[in-house]
Amino acid sequence: MAEQSSSGKRVFHPLYVPTGDVDIDRLAFFHVLERLKTQKRTGWINRNIPNPESIADHMYRMAILAMCTSDPSLDISKCVLMCVVHDLAEAQVGDITPSEGISKEEKRQLESEAMHSFGHDMLHGNEAALKIEALWREYEEQQTKEARFVKDLDRLEMALQAREYEKEHCRYLQDFFDSSLPLLRHDEVRGWGEALDRERRGA
Repeated sequence: MAEQSSSGKRVFHPLYVPTGDVDIDRLAFFHVLERLKTQKRTGWINRNIPNPESIADHMYRMAILAMCTSDPSLDISKCVLMCVVHDLAEAQVGDITPSEGISKEEKRQLESEAMHSFGHDMLHGNEAALKIEALWREYEEQQTKEARFVKDLDRLEMALQAREYEKEHCRYLQDFFDSSLPLLRHDEVRGWGEALDRERRGA
């Protein structure tokens, strides 16, 4: 798990040390998932949004959004699973943002180490571990249509949340829209984003 030091710099905790007992190590993984429910998304914390969403909140809505597509070319079951594992590494390293000065390469390395720890030290490389890690890597590599679709859902979900925080807290969060909606590539998701933009402009 990662925390903020008194200087504001992110502090990374040591990776899990396996006991060799399959049951104990599996339970350690089950417990580490709780962090996704309690850790708040960094972008909202930085903007002083009261009671901001958790990492798990974000991934859950993404999974439901995936189920709403009408694109017959997509493996929807894979997309839903990818939505719920794409930020799994953040249970260990936290929600790292560009403003923290951590390079993309370092972030990728930290997250890769976290996923390896989950899959091999906690889940002992079982079938579930291999599936989870494969889905995470597919998302990270962005080479399949499912991975690119889920990336668009990641962006759209952030824009949806930004709009809701604007309405709830009378805030102006334009930068969250600028960094998400123009980057949408999937035709249907882009249409959803355009509808959101019209809703926002008409308010």
